[in-house]
Amino acid sequence: MNKTLGLAVATTTAALVLTACGGGATGSATAPSAGASGNAGKTITLWLAGTDTPKELRTYLQDTFKAKTGATLKIEEQSWGDLVTKLTTSLPDPKNTPDVTEIGNTQSPTFTNVGAFSDVSDLYQELGGSKLLQSFVDVGSVDGKQYALPYYFGSRYMFARADLWKEAGVNTPTTLDEFNAAVKTITAKNPRGIKNFSGFFLGGQDWRNGISWIFANGGDLAKQENGKWVSTLADPNTVKGLTQLQDLYRNASKAPADAKDQTPWLYVNDADEILDENQKVTGKTSLAAATIMAPGWAHWSIGDLKEKDGKKVREWNDKTFAAFVLPGNDGKPAPVFAGGSNIAISKASQNQELSKELLKIIFSADYQKKLGGAGLGPANSDYVSALGDDQFAKALVDSAANSKLTPAAPGWATVESKMIMEEFFSKIRDASDLTALAKEYDAKITPLLNLS
Repeated sequence: MNKTLGLAVATTTAALVLTACGGGATGSATAPSAGASGNAGKTITLWLAGTDTPKELRTYLQDTFKAKTGATLKIEEQSWGDLVTKLTTSLPDPKNTPDVTEIGNTQSPTFTNVGAFSDVSDLYQELGGSKLLQSFVDVGSVDGKQYALPYYFGSRYMFARADLWKEAGVNTPTTLDEFNAAVKTITAKNPRGIKNFSGFFLGGQDWRNGISWIFANGGDLAKQENGKWVSTLADPNTVKGLTQLQDLYRNASKAPADAKDQTPWLYVNDADEILDENQKVTGKTSLAAATIMAPGWAHWSIGDLKEKDGKKVREWNDKTFAAFVLPGNDGKPAPVFAGGSNIAISKASQNQELSKELLKIIFSADYQKKLGGAGLGPANSDYVSALGDDQFAKALVDSAANSKLTPAAPGWATVESKMIMEEFFSKIRDASDLTALAKEYDAKITPLLNLS
């Protein structure tokens, strides 16, 4: 890794859209470490992205870190939209770098390939080793060494209006073809005569959900040839998935051409009220859907609208709603895109040993179980049972079992920053020649995939 972080500046922009949208350490997480008494007055900084890590888990990290090391853990929350830009400028600067940072799994290759993170290979086995989610480990590794490890995962699955599926006379699908046929049938029947009704709401720019059809048909977004990454949108298997997507865009979805993957749960909720962060109704949607695809944590935002303690809340109702894994062509779970993030130590951090102590706490059995209890997929497979045994936990685990990530190409962050995938997907519905369209975008993407 002889490249400099300056290359990351050239491959990321302020407009970068992140995907957040995955054996515990030995010993007690709270056992004081050697030299803890000498750490009084020292502080390390952890950057967490967005609000996914609940307050109680943040407090646990701070309290446990203090008890174990004697030092103080300062947690700073960064927005997903600004995270990569801030890391690009902060990581090389020892005075301003976070000591430890969360990073979107799809952006990890850019930073690992330019030497921004510390090598934690010596801790890999202690932090979980082969028990850690392998696809997340892969995007945080270079030349067999580990630099960024999985923090949590949140695979995507289907949320449906069980009542509308029943009224349309369709059953839960067991293969991808059955799913495609079912949502087209529901759209055509529209049993309640709802305006702007989608059997399956799939945004015109929603590539993060749409790539599941590519993966399910044996296609991919890019691959390595002779040591270089090349875009593979025009591969016949990829085009087969794109053809199925085009059919869904035309015959199952009324989603706007510019819709991405934000807040699709609005369209399956009864009455379609939009709630703000204080659970106040701020409006109504103009769209409705029988089915959406979203990360597992979306289930907290889906349900009948109820009054509780003076606030309106969503309450899941099995008679109204259902959750199931998108099936693949073979009837097994389709290879969906895995949401989630990685975590790494800044190479410029002046607190390397204390940062490693924090990683040991994060990968401890106690914290991994707390992640599961908060509905976030634990990085270590030994603790996925902490997610519970309800239908949401089962769907999350089943969908994660065959999940995939975007290519581990050093320049993939550039593809996302330029929103090329959004642009490409927005043209699928009306394309007269999908292979020609795919070749056009292969020519755009391939030059961006490799840092030089």
